[in-house]
Amino acid sequence: MSNGWEPRTRLGRKVQDGDIGSMGQALDSGLPLKEPEIVDQLLPGLQDEVLDINMVQRMTDSGRRVKFRCVVAIGNRDGYLGYAEGRDDQVGSAIQKSIEVAKLNIIRVDRGSGSWEDRAGGTHSLVRKAEGKAGSVTVEVIPAPMGLGLATAPTVGHILRLAGVEDAWTKSNGSTRTTVNLAKATYNALKNASQARTPQRAREVQREAEEGAD
Repeated sequence: MSNGWEPRTRLGRKVQDGDIGSMGQALDSGLPLKEPEIVDQLLPGLQDEVLDINMVQRMTDSGRRVKFRCVVAIGNRDGYLGYAEGRDDQVGSAIQKSIEVAKLNIIRVDRGSGSWEDRAGGTHSLVRKAEGKAGSVTVEVIPAPMGLGLATAPTVGHILRLAGVEDAWTKSNGSTRTTVNLAKATYNALKNASQARTPQRAREVQREAEEGAD
């Protein structure tokens, strides 16, 4: 390709050869996503949101070392979301590192109109209630009718908007002032909901079929 990318994985080669032309096909293939360039090719125009930056200090034999921990979410506002934390000596490098890792954590969010007050067929909310946990924090995302908006904390709202979720209620418990756990719990909730769509055995059969074709 014009950017000079040389794929190192089977999935990357399939994308470069045109055998896989969408992010949905890449995720359904069951092949591991290990190259951020795959996401660059299949989801151009991803947006990113820096949710938190913290200075982390650690004592070593050579003295005090300072690093910056960055929490980032990325998404296309149309059903795809990634999340990651990264550390580096410089803020800019920590942000870039987080974005690259978030691309490898891309998930497809199972959007729909799951509220009993709503009409079927929409993609503005979730299909079903979703729950995720990180540390002491538990986040529950509940489908809401069209037009309600996001009744959420700011951090949760940023993540839902990047995923393309426009209407939802949320509940959270635990140390919700800890941004990193609140963000990760929200991501985990959406990830759990998307994984629930496909039975585990069906995913295993699909993966075995792909590997057997190698």
